[in-house]
Amino acid sequence: MAKQSKQWAAIIIMIALFGMIAFVTNLCSPMAVIVKNQFGASDTLAQIGNYGNFIAYLVMGIPSGMLIAKYGYKKTALIALIVGIIGILLEYLSGSMGSFLVYLIGAFVSGFCMCMLNTVVNPMLNNLGGGGKTGNQLIQIGGSCNSACAVAVYIIMGALIGDAAKARIEDATPALMIALAIFILAFIIIMFTKIEEPEQAPVDMALVKGAFKFRHFTLGALAIFLYMSVEVGTPTYMLSYLTASPEAPTLSGLGMDGSIAGLICAVYWLMMFVGRMVGSVIGAKVSSRAMVSTAAAIAILLLLFGIFNSSADAAMVTVPGIDWGNLNVVWAQVPVGIFAFLLVGLCTSVMWGSIFNMAVEKLGKYTAVAAGIFMTMVFGCAVMVFVQAQVGELLGSYTLAYFIPVLCAGYILFYALIGSRVSKTAEE
Repeated sequence: MAKQSKQWAAIIIMIALFGMIAFVTNLCSPMAVIVKNQFGASDTLAQIGNYGNFIAYLVMGIPSGMLIAKYGYKKTALIALIVGIIGILLEYLSGSMGSFLVYLIGAFVSGFCMCMLNTVVNPMLNNLGGGGKTGNQLIQIGGSCNSACAVAVYIIMGALIGDAAKARIEDATPALMIALAIFILAFIIIMFTKIEEPEQAPVDMALVKGAFKFRHFTLGALAIFLYMSVEVGTPTYMLSYLTASPEAPTLSGLGMDGSIAGLICAVYWLMMFVGRMVGSVIGAKVSSRAMVSTAAAIAILLLLFGIFNSSADAAMVTVPGIDWGNLNVVWAQVPVGIFAFLLVGLCTSVMWGSIFNMAVEKLGKYTAVAAGIFMTMVFGCAVMVFVQAQVGELLGSYTLAYFIPVLCAGYILFYALIGSRVSKTAEE
């Protein structure tokens, strides 16, 4: 009975960590509003937190797998939490120190933590559930918690920021302290939890080269790289557009209050939450190819519609949000194109897992190292968010910059229909 209790403690904390991955990662987008105001950064530099966070995946993707192979999941999780605590503290201290560099280092260190936790949490939940349907069920619950925390961070940060023109890092202190407290609690619980771990095979670097010999995997890795533009770029610049001043000489916006804008952007992640719940139900009946191709095609249409229907002169619709301070539902009017951007969350919700399934199909002994490579390709977020910012500044328009996610969704559609077809299988 004691052993069972301890395993449930590990399951609960892993699900919580799944949520914290989204919480800390998505802090970067609303923090960009603060960085732009406090440090006078351009829109491109304001996203430096996202760049640092996701470039860390490029550095730590494969090394995370090596840490697991050498030390196991438990010790790797503990190392990741220590790294995460340091990263959060650095981001907090950057405000009082007034240092843009310290903030960047904090975001980069936090990215190390997120990469390691991502590499640990999925297989750990599967292992703690005993694999099979129970393991998959725990992963789906973790994914739902992930989306719920993404919703929460936008609502919390929107309420904390308030007036975007006066926002400072100190305003984000409650959110940073929440993340810090959960990391510390998770460290204590995992430290004293006995976890039965599967045997780990040594990481053979030759397998990395071998994995790229499979065309469907190589194209799938690129699909994940570009997918990050659709998932993260859509809500990131929606928040910037909603809060930017209408009188701004370049990159003008709708001038909405930060708290209202945060509630609106949180709906995107709520859509992802709903999509993941639905996806977990129909996933056993619909192929990954059909799911991704449908989602990508709809995402393209929604993004294109949003590009041309998001100005202040466009038709307006009312979207809901939750005022957690007063525990009631509030409604805000936005251009119909913004609502289309919010609906993209339904499409991105099913893409990651389905792309992964198609890319690792029939890889045999290369499957494990392929998972590490996939984690590395998450750094595509840093690259594509930067590209989207550059396009926005070049064209002087937040909305026209959404042609970047459109192109990325177009490639994902190509991959689902053509690129994912297996032409070579691994020898077992």
